[in-house]
Amino acid sequence: MILEELRLCRNHPAADEVYLRVKERLPRISLGTVYRNLELMASQGLIRRLETSSGHKRFDPIADDHCHFRCTACGKIEDIPFAVEIPELNASHPWVRVRKIQGARPEYFGLCPECVDNSATK
Repeated sequence: MILEELRLCRNHPAADEVYLRVKERLPRISLGTVYRNLELMASQGLIRRLETSSGHKRFDPIADDHCHFRCTACGKIEDIPFAVEIPELNASHPWVRVRKIQGARPEYFGLCPECVDNSATK
């Protein structure tokens, strides 16, 4: 049920947002149960945990690699609906050689359409 509700959210919700949705269907569920299950699903690769620049955790029902756009005004996170190429690192460069690079996920940021409209009316 937690995964179902996460998939119905379109905004990459935090655990407390998922909890409020699940609680409507399962009134006795706790926030801790929802949080533990989201973390478990993320560790199993069923969903993706997103760590925002402010340190808040949000969850994405799409576990496949993809890029995001984050609104710097309202904090909304959106999937970028097309493939974005990530540049290859030069494997022979000394900086790269001494590290174990495990992946890359560029994040784009700026203002979402709603915040652009709100800033234009001020």
